[in-house]
Amino acid sequence: MAKIIVLGGGIAGTTLAYEMREKAGPNDQVTLISDSPTFHFVPSNPWVAVNWRTPDNIKVELKPYLERKNIDFIPKAAKRLHPDENRIELEDGTEVTYDYLAITTGPRLAFDEIPGLGPDGFTKSICHVDHAVEAAKEWDKFVENPGPMIVGAAQLASCFGPAYEYAFIADTELRKKKIRHKVPMTFVTSEPYIGHLGLGGVGNSKDLLEGVLRDRHINWITNAKIDKIEENTMFITEVDDNGETKKKHELPFNYSMILPAFTGIDAVMGIEGLVNPRGFIIVDEYQRNPTYDNIFAAGVCIAIAPPETTPVPTGVPKTGYMIESMVCATVGNIAELLNGKQPSHTATWNAICLADMGDSGIAFVAMPQIPPRNVTWAKQGKWVHAAKVMFEKYHLRKVKTGKTDPYYERQFLKLLGITKLDCG
Repeated sequence: MAKIIVLGGGIAGTTLAYEMREKAGPNDQVTLISDSPTFHFVPSNPWVAVNWRTPDNIKVELKPYLERKNIDFIPKAAKRLHPDENRIELEDGTEVTYDYLAITTGPRLAFDEIPGLGPDGFTKSICHVDHAVEAAKEWDKFVENPGPMIVGAAQLASCFGPAYEYAFIADTELRKKKIRHKVPMTFVTSEPYIGHLGLGGVGNSKDLLEGVLRDRHINWITNAKIDKIEENTMFITEVDDNGETKKKHELPFNYSMILPAFTGIDAVMGIEGLVNPRGFIIVDEYQRNPTYDNIFAAGVCIAIAPPETTPVPTGVPKTGYMIESMVCATVGNIAELLNGKQPSHTATWNAICLADMGDSGIAFVAMPQIPPRNVTWAKQGKWVHAAKVMFEKYHLRKVKTGKTDPYYERQFLKLLGITKLDCG
């Protein structure tokens, strides 16, 4: 009997646990460990932050659905991983051991790297549903007393799509309330140019996103390093292409949402051979760590080198489609090891990003994610909003049933012009 632990209960972890249960033997034990008793659909957080969704719309209690599939569930945070001993120390002092470990924790949100950043400072976040709820409360106060607004992504951020998405959703909601004219808005980003997305651009993403920002009267600052944030003021250094100071900005704001940099979680930080200096899990082409060959990883927690050096450091995003591909490969490879074979499955690492704009949307497709690519395009239309709603329904249903819903999958893929989700 093999003990297989999945550490992390987000999009990657829940999917991996269900698929691993199907591939593992009847006597193998599959356990999901999460720091929360609930799953929440992170891509819907921008909607929560402007009260277009409630937390209950996007959260699922994991225990009953996992138990129904014979998956053990431990709703406790990991305190420290001890890979040399094949054990995980949990926050309550208990321990679990494993034969195989799949790390799918997502990131630690590094608000502490910039003074005044984050929910405990002076800006809001949409990285977690609880943060989005707090952002929604402040949003209600903001629309009663509108003023300057700053949206964007800090240095070393690796997920730029939601920042653009939130700016456009906020713009749409303000126009609906007929107070947009009272809100000067600035988009602040560490990207070297609008539409870089941490990927060196996708198709005509630069021209497309610049056009939308202009149409919506949103100013922008690129190559931006946020130095500190004080109440109602953000201090920014804008650099040139050589990384030298170009201009200093002191921007006033009544409301701000800034995506932070990510790191690996504290439980794995500093483990030599397992993680890079930022705490992200090092994996080979089989999603397996080269030092600890019984540890795999998928999702936002893995280390991916940026495709190019930028004047202000940026990270690399890991989108839902790419994560599905990593999960599929990981499950296939652990299953092969259980059957005495060597891993052979590789993830495609194709990227699909759906950025909702409230009344429209932009889809980005990069296959593979890192250039050079076989396919690359960016397109705008109301159909993107429909595709994102469909993806939300598709994944929430999958978390509850452990299976993909054929109807939602067909409709979602049809909107994107893709025949199937594959893992290579």
